[in-house]
Amino acid sequence: MNAEMFRYLFDYHFAENRRIWDEYVAQLSEAQFTRDSGYSQGSVRDQLVHMISVDDTWFSGLRGEEIPAPLSAASFPDRASLRAAWERIEAGMSTYLADLRDEQLMDHPLEDEDEALYVWQVLLQVANHGTDHRAQLLRDLHDLGLKTTSQDFIFYVYDHLL
Repeated sequence: MNAEMFRYLFDYHFAENRRIWDEYVAQLSEAQFTRDSGYSQGSVRDQLVHMISVDDTWFSGLRGEEIPAPLSAASFPDRASLRAAWERIEAGMSTYLADLRDEQLMDHPLEDEDEALYVWQVLLQVANHGTDHRAQLLRDLHDLGLKTTSQDFIFYVYDHLL
């Protein structure tokens, strides 16, 4: 386990998030984008807001910053504003990952209930959380009539061999 492995894992995370946006979310009508699915976070928009909010929360903690308030779906009047926030948060995550060193993976950077967590555990949590919610999104998108495909990590690996 080393920092380069986590950069690779997050390259996959970011690529799959962008694929969801570019291949599927862009095709939705506004009504489909905000329709409550009755599962998990609700609408496609609400799922996306939840995903970036959680990423931002964990990475803010890793950077030693104040934990931001959870993002509200109502704060994003359209997809463009949500996409801009997503890209800003992803850029901050990428900057953190670019500077990550192997020895930091065993640090305990968080406080309170999460103080026993190692950096590597937090990074795996964020990546796993994203996979979980992308799977939920893919089902929602399928139910909205879009033809979705797998988000399997191994397919990313085949296309991006080290």
